[in-house]
Amino acid sequence: MRTALWLMGLFGVAVALALFAGNDPGTVTLYWPPHRVDISLNLFLLLLALVFVTLHLALRTLAAFFGIPQQARRWRLQQRERAIQSALLDSLSHWMGGRYIRARKAAELVLSLEESVAQGGELLSYAERLRTLSHLLAAESAHAVQDRKLREEHFRLAMEHALARDAQETRDGVQLRAARWALDDRDAAKAMEWLDLMPQGASRRTLALRLRFKSARMAGRPLQALEMARLLTKHRAFSEVAGKSIAQGLAIELIDAAHDPVQLQRAWDGLEPSEREMPDVAMQAAQRLLEQGGEGSTSRQWLMPVWTGLLEHPDALNLGQKVRLVRILETGFGSNGQPVDAQWLSRIESAQIANPRDAALQYLAGVVCMRLRLWGKAQQMLKQSLALLQDSGLKRDAWRALAEMAEQRQDAAAATEAYRQALKEAAKR
Repeated sequence: MRTALWLMGLFGVAVALALFAGNDPGTVTLYWPPHRVDISLNLFLLLLALVFVTLHLALRTLAAFFGIPQQARRWRLQQRERAIQSALLDSLSHWMGGRYIRARKAAELVLSLEESVAQGGELLSYAERLRTLSHLLAAESAHAVQDRKLREEHFRLAMEHALARDAQETRDGVQLRAARWALDDRDAAKAMEWLDLMPQGASRRTLALRLRFKSARMAGRPLQALEMARLLTKHRAFSEVAGKSIAQGLAIELIDAAHDPVQLQRAWDGLEPSEREMPDVAMQAAQRLLEQGGEGSTSRQWLMPVWTGLLEHPDALNLGQKVRLVRILETGFGSNGQPVDAQWLSRIESAQIANPRDAALQYLAGVVCMRLRLWGKAQQMLKQSLALLQDSGLKRDAWRALAEMAEQRQDAAAATEAYRQALKEAAKR
């Protein structure tokens, strides 16, 4: 198509020349005393075009001749840039391949080549970024081989070059690597210090959040680590299952760090609603509160979501969790000598009636009735639970409760038999 257009254009030019130049009677007269030269207008225009083309070619030739030194400098700079790029790629390749000594030497070669370019009077537009990255690669390689002195030297130079105007975007990367190295050195405080120096936007990046999470875990700050875990889960750095598991472990760790009911209440208030509804978290908090002499009503309030979930979905808790829930409620009902909460008594009775085959609920109902001195009902519930209980600890306590009630009735034979069965269950543990 292009060739056809060119041919059509040439034909058009030929037709125009034939029409306007073929019969052109014009002449041009040149006077050079005592001479006179008459030439046709067409020839004059042709000569004028030839002179223009000749002068243009001559000027271009002169420009090319005088531009040879500049081209030579540009060629030398191009060769050096290629050498720099090749050395930089070698350094990256060696570093990723685990050849850290070679990676460091290649990075140092990049620095020496760039320095030779600068000494030659040339200035690369990306010189500061190149120096920063090269020093960072050298420092990373030195860190991998535990050469801390060399690492700190290259890191210091990388930070100096990162302060330049055209290298500020690489400064965040240098600080992140410094935090990573501090973590590798088991220095959580130093890692947090580097992360705190980062701008607010950079500190919200996923990598920075991961480093903060690890630093907080290492420094023993479960609340801060929990906040980072929430953000990482929100940013999908953790899957929902992994994020939930991590949050549960950190919440339990935060609860265990409380040394009195006030601190425990503060820790509980710092948890999100979804974390408070986790069975293991709620049971750990309630158990710790009772161990520290806290109110049983507060512990039962914390356990309310777990209890509701158990009633709605009987299989929501495994056997160990169900036994633990029963143990905590049992302990809470007898704490501080307070009477049993009537509302909770109603809940337990309703749950036991709705699930008559649930031995743990029968045992709990029997214990509550025993605390209320409802001896006959308590004895009935505990005896029914013995045939279904799978946990030897609950069985032992059920037999012991039956022995105590037998002693209340002054039935020595029944009490002796119950104590014997309790010892047998205790021996199984």
